[in-house]
Amino acid sequence: MDSRRLHGCLGSVVVLALALLTAMLLGRAWSACDAGVNSSANGIFLLVVFIPLLWLVLMAIWLGVGALLGRHPVVRAFAVGVLILTASWCAVSLFWEGDAYHCPSGVPPWWPGFVPVPGF
Repeated sequence: MDSRRLHGCLGSVVVLALALLTAMLLGRAWSACDAGVNSSANGIFLLVVFIPLLWLVLMAIWLGVGALLGRHPVVRAFAVGVLILTASWCAVSLFWEGDAYHCPSGVPPWWPGFVPVPGF
């Protein structure tokens, strides 16, 4: 297996794991604040729309940065990490619900204080 295939397989696994973790974070925030339509509709949205689209966006970032910075592995790894985490944060921020009944400040009770709250 050549290195391009190996990096592509590694990228798809890492990006899928990050997309799943991002969807879990968003789903837990919705559930804790009782936001969205209901749990079933929120779960279907996350499974059918959010995860596949986020996976496609993150995979495009992985492949695009790999194509542009292929000869500089340290710079490529740093750029991929920063861009993928930024894209995941923006995806959570787009769908983050604001003030809800159970979360008047818009932040779930389990959210750590040192982590900035998503949202634009």
